[in-house]
Amino acid sequence: MTETRDPFKLGELSSRIEKNKLMGGEKRIKKQHGKGRLTVRERIDLLLDAGSFDEHGILAHSDLPEAYAKTPADGKVCGYGMIDNRVVYVSGDDVTVMSGAGGRIGVSKAIKNLVYAATKGFPCIHLGDGGGARIPDTMGATGIMKAMEAVDAHNREVPFIVSIMGECYGGPTWEASISDVVIQVKGSVMAVTSPRIIEVAIGENSTDQELGGWELHAHITGQVDLFAENEEECLWLIRRLLGYLPSNARELPPVKPCDDPAGIKIESIFEAVPEDPKKLYDMHNVLNLVFDRDSILELKPYYDGSLITCFGRLDGFSVGILANNPLVTAGAMGPGACDKAIAFICLCDSFNIPMIFIHDTPGFLVGRAAEERKMPLKIMSMIKALQLTTVPVVSLIVRKSYGMAHHNMAGGRLSDTILAWPTADISFMAADVAINAAFGQNFADNPDAQTMKDAFMQEMMRKAEPWEAAGLNLIDKIIDPRDTRTELIRALEIARGSSGDRGKSSRLLASWPRMV
Repeated sequence: MTETRDPFKLGELSSRIEKNKLMGGEKRIKKQHGKGRLTVRERIDLLLDAGSFDEHGILAHSDLPEAYAKTPADGKVCGYGMIDNRVVYVSGDDVTVMSGAGGRIGVSKAIKNLVYAATKGFPCIHLGDGGGARIPDTMGATGIMKAMEAVDAHNREVPFIVSIMGECYGGPTWEASISDVVIQVKGSVMAVTSPRIIEVAIGENSTDQELGGWELHAHITGQVDLFAENEEECLWLIRRLLGYLPSNARELPPVKPCDDPAGIKIESIFEAVPEDPKKLYDMHNVLNLVFDRDSILELKPYYDGSLITCFGRLDGFSVGILANNPLVTAGAMGPGACDKAIAFICLCDSFNIPMIFIHDTPGFLVGRAAEERKMPLKIMSMIKALQLTTVPVVSLIVRKSYGMAHHNMAGGRLSDTILAWPTADISFMAADVAINAAFGQNFADNPDAQTMKDAFMQEMMRKAEPWEAAGLNLIDKIIDPRDTRTELIRALEIARGSSGDRGKSSRLLASWPRMV
């Protein structure tokens, strides 16, 4: 029998690659599927354009001899592929290998590729499903000091998106904390460490959901931007999100074809905003009428809903929208609203996305609870972020715009253009509140007090209307509400300018922390 010659060892190469593609083995793969979850390779195949994945480092393994055979790819799958014909870098934790815990070689492989991809201008995506650091790799002085060498700072050179798809402790949580956008699958966990470690360390009993479930991050921490019912929706959201973002900070966001006419009059806008200025309404309805059809993608939707932060499109162009929502606390913003605003401003400004601020707010939340959460610091930090913003900014005042919140919504000199509806109500505070402050106990026994109050009320309401400010050129245009879409498109077109940069940012906010 003639022996088959293989002088170039192609058979060995194929054998090694196929063996590592089997990951932790059939038993562990079945266990993952039994949880209703995909393997990391299945996730990557579903995320990327078909057949586009080019894996790097598949033959890597642990640097501990006793773990060579047990650590295919050393628990991290990394490589490049296409999303809507754009090159992206993707990495993922392989939970079938050492429970997805990060080993020295696997982590350094992922970080090396992440840094390289950023220098080449490719968006970076990480699919998180890992249980922190691998104990044998990190114990001792050498282990922990070498582990810290892998920590990389993200300066928003390229979009960095992290998904939380399993029990994520340590590594994936750190990556999420320095990323631009975090997407969490319901039922997954994002926390510093596991309930078992916490119980041993401090004697506290907690469930994984109490430590880092989606409801905690949606309503309390605000650390997660988008939530998915399942893994398929999560991967779809990553693809959708990238459609609003450029591949890197040197480029402008992609422009999508738009069939919605730019010059349409929105007759139904009067149905979305009630005539009575004291009646509440949902600002989402206004956004859906003004911006391109089905283009709104809201970030942090459950975190302090008094402020909506979302991506949208105007005539096909990507925009960032910050809009007060009177349906929640009458649009009065709290510390959480400032936090999410700052994070969104930094994201938009770093990736050349113009911003539109839509006002309907009576100001900021006041009281003990707000002060305990550092309300003054939050307000001024948001102002500072706005002052450093260099992308085009347009401000639209729909109804109320009171006090410091007027400036925090890019009023005054913080916008390229200020537009207002005739219903705009702009002042230091509501007229009735001002009257109660000015006409206190000193006028209780004055028979002319009511007449004076009525006169003061009328004068304050007149001054709060937009006409006087427009007369002094403090408002650029008072517009017919039905023309809101047309006017915003015009204002942004002018604000982008005629130079080749077309509204690119100077990136003064690129190193600002994601959330503080």
